[in-house]
This record gives sequence, structure tokens and C-alpha cells, in this order.
Amino acid sequence: MSDDAIQKAITVLSEKIDQPSAPTDWFEMTQDRINNFADATLDQQWIHVDPERAKAGPFGAPIAHGQLTMSIMSFLPGGEGIGVPALDGVKMGVNYGWNRVRFMSPVAVGNRIRTSGKIKSVEKKGPMLEVINELTVEIEGQDKPACVGESVLRLVF
Repeated sequence: MSDDAIQKAITVLSEKIDQPSAPTDWFEMTQDRINNFADATLDQQWIHVDPERAKAGPFGAPIAHGQLTMSIMSFLPGGEGIGVPALDGVKMGVNYGWNRVRFMSPVAVGNRIRTSGKIKSVEKKGPMLEVINELTVEIEGQDKPACVGESVLRLVF
């Protein structure tokens, strides 16, 4: 892909720096999703997978793994391009990592969450662009977010 497509993408993304995206649709956290994540990651801690014991625990209900919340926050329904618009010439996006991830509020079974994004920076890295996108996961009816983290995305042209 030509440098022209990359330069155009830099211009488009730079204009969106610090502009909040529209949030995703609300998404319900279910016990089945938590159990499946626990099975996949081998993290079977009772605060996640034992509803009866978790009711008497520190959160009053089973909660999602922080890593589960972080794993799905970029992919919630209605969130195509959370903060990062479709760009001409992009073949794929690659998760390059995360900066400054914090889990501020637990996501209990039955909570509904959604994500919004805000591009913080864009930089050319060889034949790719690196986009830092601050993502925030809200919990419906709560002031304090569940998670805030900076996604490091590499766009391949």
C-alpha cells in the first residue's frame, strides 16, 4: 500500500484525537460467559464461578474476571471502530498491547456494560500505523467505570 493511504489515514485519525466516540450497545454480562472464560483461562476462582458462595463474598454476587472485561471491551455489539473509523487501505488491525489498564469497579453477573473510545495518538511505525485508543467500559446505572485502558492497535496497510 502506498504512503499516500497511510498519510491520508494519519490525517483522518489526527482530526479525531481526544474526540469521544459513540458508545457501543449495552451488553449483559452472564454467568455462562464468565464460566466459559474461566474454563478457557483456567481461572476458576469462586468469586467468578460459584454463585452461592459469591453472594456471601465481598461483592455480593459473582463478578466477571477483569481480563474478561478487558478482552471483550473492544468487540461489544454496535462498537465497530470504537473511536477508530474505517480507513481506506487497511488490511487488518493487530492488538499490539495495552497501556495503563485499571479495573475500577467489578462487573457483576446481570450488569450491562458498554464501551466508548477516544483516540489519544497516531504514529507511523514502518509500514503500519500505531493508534493508541483510550477505552472506557461503563456499567449501566453506575458512575464509576468498570475499566479504563489504552489499547495499542497496529493498522496494517
